This record gives sequence, structure tokens and C-alpha cells, in this order.
Amino acid sequence: MERENDMQPDLFGVPGTSGSEPLFQPLAERVRPRSLDDMAGQEHLIGPDGPLRRYLSTGQLPSMIFWGPPGSGKTTLAEIFASSMNCRFEQLSAIDSGVKDVRRALENAEKSRRAGRTTILFIDEIHRFNKAQQDTLLHAIEQGVITLIGATTENPSFEVNAALLSRMQVYVLKPLTEADLASVVRRALREDRVLKERHVEIGDPDFLMQFAGGDARKALNAVEAAVSLLPANISEAVVTRELLERAVQHHAPVYDKGGEYHYDIISAFIKSMRGSDPDAALFWLSRMLQGGEDPKFIARRMVIFASEDIGNADPYALTMAISVFHSVEVIGLPEARINLAQGVTYLASAPKSNASYQGLNEASGDAGAFQGLPVPLHLRNAPTKLMKNEGYGKGYRYPHSYPGHFVDERYFPDGLDPKAYYRPGEEGREKYLRERLASLWPGRYRN
Repeated sequence: MERENDMQPDLFGVPGTSGSEPLFQPLAERVRPRSLDDMAGQEHLIGPDGPLRRYLSTGQLPSMIFWGPPGSGKTTLAEIFASSMNCRFEQLSAIDSGVKDVRRALENAEKSRRAGRTTILFIDEIHRFNKAQQDTLLHAIEQGVITLIGATTENPSFEVNAALLSRMQVYVLKPLTEADLASVVRRALREDRVLKERHVEIGDPDFLMQFAGGDARKALNAVEAAVSLLPANISEAVVTRELLERAVQHHAPVYDKGGEYHYDIISAFIKSMRGSDPDAALFWLSRMLQGGEDPKFIARRMVIFASEDIGNADPYALTMAISVFHSVEVIGLPEARINLAQGVTYLASAPKSNASYQGLNEASGDAGAFQGLPVPLHLRNAPTKLMKNEGYGKGYRYPHSYPGHFVDERYFPDGLDPKAYYRPGEEGREKYLRERLASLWPGRYRN
């Protein structure tokens, strides 16, 4: 596989390998996987039935975009494709490349094609290319001059123009799980010559996983930085939490995602929102995020809170909470913390009512105690003639046929006196609901 940065022109005038190794390579580069079997994570793409593995097995590779967070394997996958398929590999970064750089890369690719070799052009941060830069790639893709692989951390639907996007397949890479990261680190400790010689062990893998946040490169850089702080004469090195904190200048809070502290903080978070204190709620939200809490866990609790503690005092609160949860799923950290903050401050500031939740609890008690009571005939469905003859649905009055779309009807089963389970409060939208119900059912509701 050929990297443009390390290459000199070959006999055809196309950059080729220089034949020399760089003087220094970071740990993340030294242990970069060279095959799909060495990679951790992304099973949906590279597993036995994954589309990327199938492309390798058939030797037919379409142009594609890898959309995923940093350190999830986008560059690694592109290099594995080039190596496994014996393609020439050229890499550009959209941050510091212009139209001239793209055209030069395409000219090199055309020379390579005439020499009988396919070029994979990998463009990192492709979303940073403007329309003119992206348009220069269209003809080359259509003519088969290059197989383009773009990498982006942003939604390509918004950042890549439609013409280019229509010519490429988009594959979503997921953040690496803690198990995936642990596998990456174990492989580095096992296979890297420098770490093997020093017999390096990780004393606090949980802290390392939390610091990395799903980014393999970040995890490996942290290990390398910590090892560099150790005395050179130590042959058996233990990378402790203290050493990692000193190396990366990151002091994680005491936070056990599976322990009592986890439940204490989420309790403080919920109670702060229930108490209408957005500032305290933001504090506990920050504590959880800094402690490595799963943002989807936080968002799920916010969805529950919206119905349990706000309810119909502000029906929009549930819509807001669902939107935040969806945003967290789509965006991911670190940006999703902004969505969480918006949701938390709205929920904490909204009027509160637990009337619907309390009503459900009371109704559940009676539903259990009166399970044997039959559904009154006038409330039953009558889809067949026999059922109609039996009186099903007889006497039912259709509310929309009456003024105000209401008719004074009995909807409780015989044997259970009607009662108010749902008792709206005086806050927000519930004040209107309370007044309406009091006018409809004066025997149950009183202003």
C-alpha cells in the first residue's frame, strides 16, 4: 500500500514508495490494524455478513463515505482496502487541501490507471470541501479514475453536495464500546515492540476507557504519553491512574456507572428538575457527562420525567424530551451535550404536575380490584350482526353528534362508582383542563 506523503515518483511518473521508514511513528500508527480481522468494533460493517467484508471478498469496491466519530476506524478501513486490493493509496486532508491539490491527485490517479493500477483517493474531513472542490471529483468517479473514500464526522446529508453524495455509498461507523477499546489496548500491549520490551500493564483500565470516550486513537495516545513519563530503566511498567492523569492532564470525577454513586447523582439530577432548579440540574448533568455516563441513559430519564413530573401542565415537555433523546442518538457526544442542556433547562423551568401519573396509580389499584366487572353493553364493539342482536353497542351516543362534542354518558363499568383519578392542578395547561373537566363532570370535579 502506498502513502502519498512517503512516496517518490516511479517509472511512470506516479508517486511510489520511498523505501524508507519514518524515523518515528506514534503508537496509534504502529499498531494500526492491517486487516479487517485485526479491527475492533464495527461488526455491522466488517462482520461475516458485513458489506465492507463482502466488497473485499469480491474485489469490487464502490466509492463511499465513512461517517463516524474520531478514532472509530475510518482511515484504517481505507488503508486496509488499499492494501488488501493492491491499490495505489493517496490521502488528502480537506482541512489544508485546495482544488489544485485535488487536481494533482487526479492527474496522478490517471497516470496510475494508464499503468494498470487503481487508485483509492482518501479524503479526510471531506465535509470541509466547498462545492467547487467537491465538483472536481465527480468526473473522476464516473470515469473510474479513482475510487473515492471520504471520511467525515458530520452528517454527509447536510455537508456533502447531492451530486457527489449520489455517486457514493454512505456507511455509519459507531463509537467504539469500552470492550472494543479494551481490545485495542490489549492488542497494542501485546504486539507493539516498545510496549512489549517494557512489559507495560494498565493499572486502571476503567479510567482509560472513560477518558478515551470511544476514540481508539485517544486511548493509545494516552498510553503512549503515560509510558513516556516512566523512568527508562523500569522493565516492568504499570500505567497507574495517577500516571495517566498526569500525562493527559485529565482528572476524572469519582463516578461509578454501576454503583451507588451513579444512582445518587441521577437522583439529584431528577430532583433538581422536579424542584424547578435548572442551574442545579445543569450541575448534575455536567457531573454525569464528565463521569462518562451514557448520554442515552440521561435522555431516557428525561423522557420519563417529562410525563411523570410535568405531564399536562406543559404537554410540549414530552415532545422536547423525545426530540432530545433522538438528537443524542443521531449526534452523539460531545455535541449532544448541547441538546441535553437545552432539554434539561426546559424541563426544569416548565410548570410541574404529577396528576396523570398519580391518576394512573389510583386507576391501576381499582383495575386490579374490579377485574371481574364486564364492559357495559353500550360501550362494546359490534362488528357482527349477532353481536348487534345481543345488544352490543346499543344505546351508545356518539359525542361528535352533540353540541360541544360531548354527551353526559357513563363510561365506568356497573358496580364501580365514577371517580376522579386524574385531578389536574393549577399550573400551566392543566388549569384549563381542570376547568373544562369541572364543567363536564361537576359531580367529580369542583373548581
